[in-house]
Order: sequence, then C-alpha cells, then structure tokens
Amino acid sequence: MANVQKITPCLWFDSQAEEAAKFYVSIFKNSRIGAITHFGKEGFDIHGRPAGSVLTVTFVLEGQEFTALNGGPHFKFTEAISLGVNCNSQAEIDHFWEKLGAGGDPKAQQCGWLKDRYGLSWQIVPKALQEMYKAGVSAKSERAMGAMLQMKKLDIATLQKAYDGAA
Repeated sequence: MANVQKITPCLWFDSQAEEAAKFYVSIFKNSRIGAITHFGKEGFDIHGRPAGSVLTVTFVLEGQEFTALNGGPHFKFTEAISLGVNCNSQAEIDHFWEKLGAGGDPKAQQCGWLKDRYGLSWQIVPKALQEMYKAGVSAKSERAMGAMLQMKKLDIATLQKAYDGAA
C-alpha cells in the first residue's frame, strides 16, 4: 500500500482546476496529474455545477501533492498564502519566473514574489539567499536584504555582490 501524504494543500478555483493543474505540471519536473473526480447530479442546487464537470484534480509537483477544487467564484486567492520554489541557480529562477508569471499580474511582482494567471502567489527564491540569512542579522545580510527589496525577479549575482559588500 502506498504512503498517503498526511497534509495536502487544496487550491480553490472557480472552474479552472484541471486547466491550472495541467499548467503547473507542465512547468515542474517530476510532476503528474493524479485522480480527477466529477460532479454528479446530487447537490446541484448547492454547487450549481453540471453533472460530469470536473470537481477535483489531484496533482503532484516535485513530490508534493495538491488538490485543485472547482468550488465556484466565492473565494479568490490572496497573498496571505503563497507557494515557495527554492532554486539552485539563476537559470532555475529565470525558468520558473517566466513560466509561472506568464499571463499573471505584473504589478504583483516584488522581492521574488509573483502572481500567476490564476491569482496564486509564488515565491521564486534562490537557496543562496536563504544561506545569506540563516546566520542571523548582520551587515552582510542587511545589504542583501536591501538589494532584494529593490528587485522584482531575484538576481543571485547582484544579491551575492551586495552580501559581499562589492555592490
């Protein structure tokens, strides 16, 4: 019997759950679509969705399982929740920034954060930045923070220069 992930984030969409899941799976390696469930006739007076339309889609991104739910227009994503993508290189940052940001809100881009076409917020962050901050507040980490606050998409080389005092 396969292990079941104990906690699975559920992402509420109006009616784009399957489209969004396919979009996310197309961007991340080691990802796949799982089970797709559909509405039946029961509960139509509550949910208003036609029988046979998609109810939920499970999908996996880099080993993390998610559920996408077609719950209707009642709730929207806010910046109060975001998904972090830890990147090993500038090429990875560039890839995820371009792919996840395509069709998203360019005004919502700041300090490595972006909002995708579905309104979901993502943090595209270099692991190197985490290393700069993990030792605590210092003159070096303060310089890196100052540089980061001026950026939309994060640039590892610029952050490293600031951290090293070479900027």
